[in-house]
Amino acid sequence: MLAVLQVVLLALDILWWLIVASAILSWLYAFNIVNPGNQFVDTVGNFLYRMTEPLYRPIRRILPNLGGIDLSPLVLLLSIFFLQQLIILYIAPAVLRAGI
Repeated sequence: MLAVLQVVLLALDILWWLIVASAILSWLYAFNIVNPGNQFVDTVGNFLYRMTEPLYRPIRRILPNLGGIDLSPLVLLLSIFFLQQLIILYIAPAVLRAGI
């Protein structure tokens, strides 16, 4: 059972970095630093969009419209941090005590 928790933590870490990369790439697009016509940049951007947009959508429905500021990545990162801490501080020690 502890191995399953470690895999979940690893998946959350990977998701964390995908969200950070998506936010950075969106800033690079917004400030016209990268060329969106470049095939590699477009492929990376499309991949990050497809991985993160299904997670952002429910959060965007709840958050108020703040104009050009999108706080959904921040809310998602805080949620991931909360889940990681919940697993590390409460679930993993309970699993160890139970001997599962």
